[in-house]
Amino acid sequence: MITVEELTPQSWYRLKNLRLASLELDWAAFGGDHAVESLFSEDQWRAKIETLTFLVASIAGDDVGYMSIENLAGDFGATCWVGGCWTRPEQRGKGVLAALFAYLDLHAVEKSWQIQGLGVWTDSYPAIGTYEKLGFIKMGEEKASDRHPGRSYQRMIRQ
Repeated sequence: MITVEELTPQSWYRLKNLRLASLELDWAAFGGDHAVESLFSEDQWRAKIETLTFLVASIAGDDVGYMSIENLAGDFGATCWVGGCWTRPEQRGKGVLAALFAYLDLHAVEKSWQIQGLGVWTDSYPAIGTYEKLGFIKMGEEKASDRHPGRSYQRMIRQ
């Protein structure tokens, strides 16, 4: 069974472990940098959790995936921006991402997460297909990345 919960600043180490694993194993999927983030202090990890909502999915007590959610007034009417979605490779295809989005949907009204936006690299076809299966649709033109020159991302929206 997959359980999903919101992290608190006291559980900063769980975010650190998942985030660094995601940047190490799937560095091309993210805008972050493993070398930089591995130097973050406990206070910096706690500050991330105070700034964004982080959901963590666990199976039998082991953290296997996460996502961040930022409340905002975004493009195409988005009320939140979903970022940093990642699942450990050995747990992919088992419903981890679906469980994270189910939690998001369950709390959408109370947290103002009704219209969800995200950005995905235009060459990440498996991720695009997964997000489309979850109900996201492509919106607008591709946008050039500021953090990764030469790469572009596609905005997607889900209600």
